[in-house]
Amino acid sequence: MPEFDTAHVKNIALLGHSGSGKTTLAECMLFEAGLINRRGSIEEKNTVADYTELEQERGNSIYSKLLHTRWRGFKINILDTPGYDDFSGEVISALRVADTGIMLLNAAMGVEVGTDIIWEYTDKFKTPMIFAVNQLDNGQADFDKTIREAKTHFGANVAVVQYPLNQGLGFNAIVDVLNMVLYQYSTEGGKPEKLPIPDSEKEKAETLHKELIEAIASNDETLMEKYFDKGELTEDEMKQGLHLSMIQHDIFPVFCISAKRNMGAGRIMGFIDNVCPPANEMAPQKTVDDRIIPCDATAPVCIFVYKTVSEPHIGDLSFFKVYSGTVKAGMELVNENTNVAEKLNQLFVVEGNKRVPVTELVAGDIGATLKLKNTHTNNTLHEKGKQVELVPIVFPSPVMSVAISNTRKGEEEKLANALHQLKEEDPTLQVEVSSELKQTLLHCQGDMHLAVIKWKLEHLYKLDVQFNKPRIPYRETIRKSADATYRHKKQSGGAGQFGEVTLRIEPWYDGMPDPSGLNIRGREEHVLNWGGKLVYFNCIVGGVIDQRFLPSILKGVMEKMVEGPLTGSYVRDIRVSVYDGKMHPVDSNDMAFKTAGIMAFKDAFQHADPLLLEPIYYLTVSCPDELTGNIMGDLQTRRAMVEGFDTEGHFTVIKAKVPLAEMYGYASTLRSLTQGRARFKIKFNEYVAVPFDLQKKLADAYKKEAELIEA
Repeated sequence: MPEFDTAHVKNIALLGHSGSGKTTLAECMLFEAGLINRRGSIEEKNTVADYTELEQERGNSIYSKLLHTRWRGFKINILDTPGYDDFSGEVISALRVADTGIMLLNAAMGVEVGTDIIWEYTDKFKTPMIFAVNQLDNGQADFDKTIREAKTHFGANVAVVQYPLNQGLGFNAIVDVLNMVLYQYSTEGGKPEKLPIPDSEKEKAETLHKELIEAIASNDETLMEKYFDKGELTEDEMKQGLHLSMIQHDIFPVFCISAKRNMGAGRIMGFIDNVCPPANEMAPQKTVDDRIIPCDATAPVCIFVYKTVSEPHIGDLSFFKVYSGTVKAGMELVNENTNVAEKLNQLFVVEGNKRVPVTELVAGDIGATLKLKNTHTNNTLHEKGKQVELVPIVFPSPVMSVAISNTRKGEEEKLANALHQLKEEDPTLQVEVSSELKQTLLHCQGDMHLAVIKWKLEHLYKLDVQFNKPRIPYRETIRKSADATYRHKKQSGGAGQFGEVTLRIEPWYDGMPDPSGLNIRGREEHVLNWGGKLVYFNCIVGGVIDQRFLPSILKGVMEKMVEGPLTGSYVRDIRVSVYDGKMHPVDSNDMAFKTAGIMAFKDAFQHADPLLLEPIYYLTVSCPDELTGNIMGDLQTRRAMVEGFDTEGHFTVIKAKVPLAEMYGYASTLRSLTQGRARFKIKFNEYVAVPFDLQKKLADAYKKEAELIEA
């Protein structure tokens, strides 16, 4: 039998801006429950959650961590998450399996930018939320200001359950308006003394108590009737109302803590087991084909892998949530995504870097297993014959790209394997080997994300790498028609090579009429992998070129379109008509006509008013209103076309189109301009003509580079 049933498992995600105290609160929770006998600290680099060398070196969380504790007959799984937007993938994966979020607010700083960003994810998941105002022992703490900002940012559903009696350096007492009691702490924190609310605070406490009751009752008709009848609700009725309101995302209760001094953590843990919902009271999971999977321990087993970590000398550790059934060690499940059977030889509950073996886990619980060879993040595993695939996590799109290369020769394969492993652990990292740009590209979430990738490559994989500016995927086309003839003649003893091709090239557009003045014998239309089309006409009459050589001419044209004459970029939207030529009865062959096709196309292209196109991206920047001037000023230096402004909550959204060539380093610049208070998204929009002076500069550079290679 499992030690805890589904109703007694609570899954909590600790959320908040970097430095808000999430990891320190996790230490308090473990300490209060007796799982550790000494609280670690960030400064001493000995917390249970931030155990990696990189996190201890940087002094902040980078990965989400799974911890667990026991509290008054309940098992509480704690997911400690990072606070920087660069690591938002870790936050999203934790929220995917959490049933309640605790959002920490720094009482000295109020609502910070990281809080706003994370809130969007919690709102999307409709995660029941608790606010914990932390660092009330800070000399600059301002609880009332923090609550005002929270209500402004997150709405009137923010409901005060506790407020500090004496915030600041002497902080040691909290007024609880749910229980209507004063909690007073010793200098060491821990378990408080319960005291009556002082007379001087009774009026304020009664007012907040009444506001809390009204907020609870307004979301439940039965409680509203009881409140009208009696003018009051019992403590149990209030807890019942809070429970339902949190599930419906209607109330966000506010608690007070000083995580560093271990004040208030026990009260939050009591609220978690008394009020916060277990998984079986949350909305059931849906499959990709819109079926419902109830959280039932007696149903067929279904688990979802939300995170993968590579353990040195051991292999991949897969973290999962049991969404249905009771999973047991030794059970064989089918991976719906890979259609491979996987045996779960071992099951673990996790305490940071420690794994504790267990024999089974029930629906609603979170655990881990080792060495699933064909299972990855976002995969669903289920009993044979069930065909269940849960809706996957949607990770944020990259906002930054760099080219990566080895500084030492001969380590290309080693780098490729390392990048594959990093991508396996981090779905927000995308690796692209671009044959077009002849570069390996990393697409990531920002500077800090990139710094972490570099640290891992250097320290874990012993690779020395460098980051470079990515090349730009320009496109080439033409603006007018041109004809060209090229004769390829080569004699070197024995049979030679001979082929002469005359062709016309024109700009292609949809719906254009067939070529005039030519006898059309055949037409081929090729949709190009890189966008646009090539339309190829056979206009040969009189047998001047044998039909068997026409595919070779097309092959030559296509080969040159892969590396255009202007800058070596892909060519698009061209119409080619081959209408004359010559051949030799002995020396003509496929290679000769392919070469003639290449050179005739190149010559015609240069005389057809060549045009270089650049990729334009649609950019949206979300920022506080007072920062729009700085951002606009920077965008003007990037050849941006600002299209307008919008509002998104309390943010101003700037919408613009910007050339990709001007976006390199934008993530760093924006963070510097706004102190990290703005964020942005980009997506490809269209190709447009490059300014003439820039086209000439790029074409001259390509020509010079080609001459150096030939020399």
